[in-house]
Amino acid sequence: MATALLCVLCVFFSLTSSQNFKLKFKSATKPVRLFTEEELRRYDGSEEAQPVYMAVKGVVFDVSTGKEFYGKDAPYNALVGKDSTRAVAKMSLDPADLTSDTSGLSEEQLTSLDSVFEGTYKTKYPIVGYTASRILKEDGSPDEDFKPEDQPQFQIKDEF
Repeated sequence: MATALLCVLCVFFSLTSSQNFKLKFKSATKPVRLFTEEELRRYDGSEEAQPVYMAVKGVVFDVSTGKEFYGKDAPYNALVGKDSTRAVAKMSLDPADLTSDTSGLSEEQLTSLDSVFEGTYKTKYPIVGYTASRILKEDGSPDEDFKPEDQPQFQIKDEF
């Protein structure tokens, strides 16, 4: 009887520990990808089945969990489906500010941009990619100054 109980306990503990082992070593997250402006526009919240993406500082975030803010007819829907860096820096929904261009922004606006980027987007939303303009030159050739390892939340296991 004691031997049978010991065998049952051994089987139970081996199954439990193997399940814990599996939980500790989850497979890598979905690889990040490169988005052209045209591709990013597809994720503007207009289609219910599609995720909602927006870019800030060339980093594309999946903001689908905030559909009440970014989804179709939501207050900040103008920001999605594009790189809205300037609008985030200026806290603006003006169509002229819905761009990645940061030229002419004040130090206060650039500080605000960094704060919102770090404190809101990087902490709340997963990174799903980068905009092509962030890592490619205008002629489409690679930007040698772009270093993936210097990018926010980049890990060696991530792919482009």
